[in-house]
Amino acid sequence: MKLSLDVNLLEQMPWPDVADKLNQIPAAILPIGATEQHGPHMGCGMDAVLADKLCKAVAEKTNVMMLPTMPYGCSIGHSQRWPGTIAIQPKTLIDLIKEMGDWTYYSGIRKLFIVNTHVTNAAPLRCALEMLRAEHDDLMVSVLNSAKISKRVQKFHFADGDDWHANDAETSLMLSIAPEMVNTEKLNEADDLDRTDELVFSHPVNRTSKNGVTGKPSIATKEKGDEVFTWMVDDLSKLIERGLTEQAPLPHSYFN
Repeated sequence: MKLSLDVNLLEQMPWPDVADKLNQIPAAILPIGATEQHGPHMGCGMDAVLADKLCKAVAEKTNVMMLPTMPYGCSIGHSQRWPGTIAIQPKTLIDLIKEMGDWTYYSGIRKLFIVNTHVTNAAPLRCALEMLRAEHDDLMVSVLNSAKISKRVQKFHFADGDDWHANDAETSLMLSIAPEMVNTEKLNEADDLDRTDELVFSHPVNRTSKNGVTGKPSIATKEKGDEVFTWMVDDLSKLIERGLTEQAPLPHSYFN
């Protein structure tokens, strides 16, 4: 009996199906989230939920295979003040992505789209990208940070603070795609302002926020989340579709 599988999710596919899929499109989407406090009103798995749901929608739209979502990230900046943060060190994330990237290459993936939904994963992911492209001459790697995939998405995320977290944008997105993640009874008391303007140093969240929030979750709505999630799926899909046909400007080998 043939199994009923979603052909775009590697975790559901037997290895012959993985091989067939990669022979057609030698590319994959790797969602990277985090597990960390998201204020008094929202579940700690918000970043991982967003990464998973966003990338599943994009995988379906682009017909690119999706790898299992990684639920942990570099969240050490949230401090130990609030329970619920399960963080890994930047150097650990670098090693994890480098080793995972090696194995995607062995499977036949030649274009790897890393989709990141947690801000401070960006630097370690970039380091892993540098290592992968230096080792695998014909592997192209992209790190796509979800809040900055387009101007309209970025404008909405940053509307209530440059150092936003658990804000209007993130709360609206969860009200749209995972309403069980939001305690709506806590929304009106969750707002906190951005205290990072004109600072010279980068401070941990316990020194910039009273409750783990930066922004205005009180103004979040499902309707805004519906619209922005549609933007994110459309805009990320367009980036990935462009990447599928992209070639390096020059054909020179890294090694000579």
